Amino acid sequence: MSGRTAHRRVALVTGANKGIGRGIAEQLAALDMTVLVGARDPRRGEEAAAALRVAGGDAYAVTLDVTDQATVREAARQVEERFGHLDVLVNNAGVTGSGQISPQDAHDQIPSSVNLDMVREVFETNVFGVIAVTNAMVPLLRRSPAPRVVNVSSHAASLTLASDPDGPFAALLPSAAYSPSKSALNALTVQYADELRKDGVLVNAAAPGYVATDSNNHTGFLTVARGAAVVVRLATLGADGPTAGFFGEEGPVPW
Repeated sequence: MSGRTAHRRVALVTGANKGIGRGIAEQLAALDMTVLVGARDPRRGEEAAAALRVAGGDAYAVTLDVTDQATVREAARQVEERFGHLDVLVNNAGVTGSGQISPQDAHDQIPSSVNLDMVREVFETNVFGVIAVTNAMVPLLRRSPAPRVVNVSSHAASLTLASDPDGPFAALLPSAAYSPSKSALNALTVQYADELRKDGVLVNAAAPGYVATDSNNHTGFLTVARGAAVVVRLATLGADGPTAGFFGEEGPVPW
């Protein structure tokens, strides 16, 4: 990635080689954005970017492991060198810890018996990785006329919903890793929004819903395209759009 392209909307999506991330990348490309496909595996990232180009999009693969500071710094350098700015950052990369997030596969996340190393691993990606990537990209976002940051969260992050004994998550096993990491991500979203409000950066969290992906063995009842839509909506907000919010397809999600 060399040279510089002026006046082009540029979006970086982490974890974009498959699942919701790829769906987000596809929809942003369809909106005539240049999409940077962040992926830990260079081959898979390039395959996804190539598929976007075949479909008519402007896409490039960027090797990016959110837990590896060297790849984060290099990704920021590449964006700086080629484009000089970044308009949209979607922090989508995430891990569940248990491999899957369906109720029957979440026994190893029960708080009283959870493995602390697994909890640290989940937070390393879902929270600390978001801080690392966002901080590396903030200088580039500040150069955009309409900068947007979307953190991909989950309805399971809602303390209001999770604490309701008669609520939609009453049947789920308690989680000490995935759900708390997404709650922390929501809190982080508000803090970034408060800091960057003066710069015109709108920062929001998105809950895509129960989307059929590898993380739930494709048992989700929503399509990837439908789950990606709420993220894309937040990534393309107008200047009068919300910031420091948490939204799903249905609208605001309670904290």
